[in-house]
Amino acid sequence: MKLFKIFVKASRRQSRNRVPFLFSITSRSFSQLRSHSERPPFGIAFDIDGVILRGNTPIGGSPQALRRLYNECGTLKIPYVFLTNGGGVRESKRAFELSKLLGVNILPSQVIQGHSLFKQLVNRFENELIIAVGKGEPAAVMSEYGFKNVLSIDEYASYFDNIDPLAQYKKWTTKQHSLSADSVDWSRDIQVLCDILRTGGLPGREVAHQPPLYFANDDLEYQAIFPSERLGMGAFRIALESIFNRIHPNALEYTSFGKPNPSVFKNAETVLMQHAPSPYHNLQVVNHAHGGDHIFKTLYMIGDNPSVDIKGAQQAGHPWFSVLTRTGVFKGKENHAEYPADLFGLFLLLHHLLSLPLFVAMCRASLHRHKKNSVNHSNARTI
Repeated sequence: MKLFKIFVKASRRQSRNRVPFLFSITSRSFSQLRSHSERPPFGIAFDIDGVILRGNTPIGGSPQALRRLYNECGTLKIPYVFLTNGGGVRESKRAFELSKLLGVNILPSQVIQGHSLFKQLVNRFENELIIAVGKGEPAAVMSEYGFKNVLSIDEYASYFDNIDPLAQYKKWTTKQHSLSADSVDWSRDIQVLCDILRTGGLPGREVAHQPPLYFANDDLEYQAIFPSERLGMGAFRIALESIFNRIHPNALEYTSFGKPNPSVFKNAETVLMQHAPSPYHNLQVVNHAHGGDHIFKTLYMIGDNPSVDIKGAQQAGHPWFSVLTRTGVFKGKENHAEYPADLFGLFLLLHHLLSLPLFVAMCRASLHRHKKNSVNHSNARTI
């Protein structure tokens, strides 16, 4: 019997006069550091929702700030990636959308989404039937990764009459079927997933072994256009798990990808090296050959969610350095109590991304970080 593999995707998708002066300082510092070390001094990982964008609207001066990371000919001065738990679209499409919104040339390889690491599962499940769940184009994403037998949950559910007892009341759902799972229907998806998971992939049959289940992330909330946070994939997982555990003799088994998983940060470090200035390209091979070596002196995770971005950077350890913004999920006046950031209090960070406080701190940390093996999070700096 061929088992189903279920993949649940995320669905989310001023100081102007000082900027040129400070960026020249940063650029010189980067160049000087490079001449004194065989390692790139730093790279940056930006969260997207609540840091760079709110919905499809750039936050503050994010487009202008990102342009400062490039030189006049359009190549990167400072390597950076977007490290997001969002998804539902191909990385190439997301890179194109971000390029238009932010006015810079963003490569698909600079976009690391919650489900990007699903690529690592292709060798294991390449020819198995995959049920892709989520908003956007989840089946197309999985097919592009190399899975050869993929159905969206919309298409899968359409093969079973009456599998969704509430379908007749969901006129809006019927209209959305042709748009490749563009809507997220929790009641239908939980019902169908429970049917698949408790019967070994054969809805309507007797209880059997649960197929593997993978989530693109475990975010409880995320920041979108609406003023308060929206429920994320972690909330969906909680709902599914609580129901499944009440109707099945065994607890739900699943694997969650995305931040704060340390493997995500390890992968991001590798990707950042690919975008480092050319003198460092050969270093990647050397470091991988020795294993355990870090390519960068410092990597900055800039995010708005303490339990995801900051926790993830802390768990990943050296060379990761966490920066918490107040532009998204987190809006507190003091540093987060449970997951305090290394740098905190950068209100409207993207207005001042290249201003004195942040980049001097970055350069200073890059110069001295190699002298420390760990960061004392209780002494987090406030700007």
